[in-house]
Amino acid sequence: MADYEVPKLKGEGYVEIPTIKPDAMAGKGPFIAKPDFQKALHFPSDFQAAENGKFELVPDWKERALTKLDDLRHRYRSLQLYLDICVKCGACTDKCHYYIGTHDPKNMPVARQDLLRKVYRRYFTFAGKHFPKLVGAVDLTEEVVDDWYNYYHQCSQCRRCSVYCPYGIDTAEVSMAAREILDHIGRGSKYNNEIISKVFKVGNNLGLPQPALADTLEGLEEDVEADTGIKVRFPLDEEGAEVLLVTPSADFFAEPHVDGLMGYAKVFHEAGISWTLSSYASEGANFGMFIGSYENMRRIALRIREAAIKLKVKRIVFGECGHAWRVAYSFLNTLAGPFDFLDPKYPVPQHILEVTWGLIQDGKLVIDKSQNDDKVLTFHDSCNVARGSRMGDKPGGQFEYPRNVIKAVCNHFVDMPADTIHDATYCCGGGGGLLTDDLMELRIKGAQPRMEALKYVTEQQGVTHMAAICAICKSQFTKVIPYYGFKMEQIVSVHQLVSKALVLQRQVSVQACPDEDDDDNDDA
Repeated sequence: MADYEVPKLKGEGYVEIPTIKPDAMAGKGPFIAKPDFQKALHFPSDFQAAENGKFELVPDWKERALTKLDDLRHRYRSLQLYLDICVKCGACTDKCHYYIGTHDPKNMPVARQDLLRKVYRRYFTFAGKHFPKLVGAVDLTEEVVDDWYNYYHQCSQCRRCSVYCPYGIDTAEVSMAAREILDHIGRGSKYNNEIISKVFKVGNNLGLPQPALADTLEGLEEDVEADTGIKVRFPLDEEGAEVLLVTPSADFFAEPHVDGLMGYAKVFHEAGISWTLSSYASEGANFGMFIGSYENMRRIALRIREAAIKLKVKRIVFGECGHAWRVAYSFLNTLAGPFDFLDPKYPVPQHILEVTWGLIQDGKLVIDKSQNDDKVLTFHDSCNVARGSRMGDKPGGQFEYPRNVIKAVCNHFVDMPADTIHDATYCCGGGGGLLTDDLMELRIKGAQPRMEALKYVTEQQGVTHMAAICAICKSQFTKVIPYYGFKMEQIVSVHQLVSKALVLQRQVSVQACPDEDDDDNDDA
């Protein structure tokens, strides 16, 4: 492990408000996207490398930035509202995991918002134009742009601060707007923009082509058969399947994600539900949200619609990915709808937990909970699921469904402290497009509040493992928890637990075609 300053954990079940350390995280921000990546996302790319290894801003960058800010405040009236109504009450100051972990006052949500708000006031309000010092307005300079790029990539857009804001200001929307402005003046994040360009080029964040994906799935089939003695299929591009599964690309190769994918496959297999992945739209994640780009969100979402039409599926199910589910639940019908060609019996979209919990309730899955008796589980509520979506047909379903499934397949479960779960959950520290090694110090420090809660239930209630339903959370935790004295394997997928407890009984013909009549399929 690299040598970073790691916050000390007390294991007392609460987080102390830190002392202020001005400019503790001042810096250059993450690596900057090259012009080719900008161009692929339809962003301006007329800039080049400077002598110091940094990229220049585009020509007329100031005019372009202000034009884009003006466009966004009119396009999204909520943004205009958030920029106008903050009264600096301080309710959000200690709610951000990055402020808690870094002590940098610019990571207080109100202070981070003000980096953009001060410029907005200078150019778009009467007081700011005529009495800038009186209202804290500032000119837009390259130094201000540098601050934007650095600190707006120290916000994971988790929206925890908005839960506590008496005015309901959504700091995530401010961060998204700032990043979109930055993309339009040559300051795009390499990590985010390169990932999005791979989705457009290949179909997933990894740039994994169809032959490699098919080979990976074939290997998983062999692993499951060797382990269980039963042939469980992992179909790809099979026309006529009932379900199109759209899941994060980490599920194809990373631990513990791939164990969750095995769980999905076993659930579909045992329930007799025909399903398929799509090589064209194999990626559930939508990083367009992280950079605030509606255009790129829509381009990614439309791939899912096109795949569903081409494969003639009846419903779309999303795997364990936090922001993929938020985009799907909150925006998919707007971005890529209507989905009137799908079976109206099912909601668009469905989460895999909704499918699994429904089958458990209906008694269609045989579960041996003792298979997970080597674990005492707790659950991490992922930000975008907890604060940006729902599951099922009632409020709070996004909190109940994961816990219901865990309790159905495990005998030992406890929750972390109440002010660290549900809609008050702490971010993993790597969300919002920050899951890149050039931000590792920030990720480690941002994980501190969640690690405090985990340490508390570990010491007080014997917790051995923490489950999650977000690909970024799993990747973040497996990378950073060793810095806090935990082990990588203590992070598990919820469907990894399902996979272990599910008793496979159903034998099917290997040659079965998904569009043939199948009584089991009809019953499911």
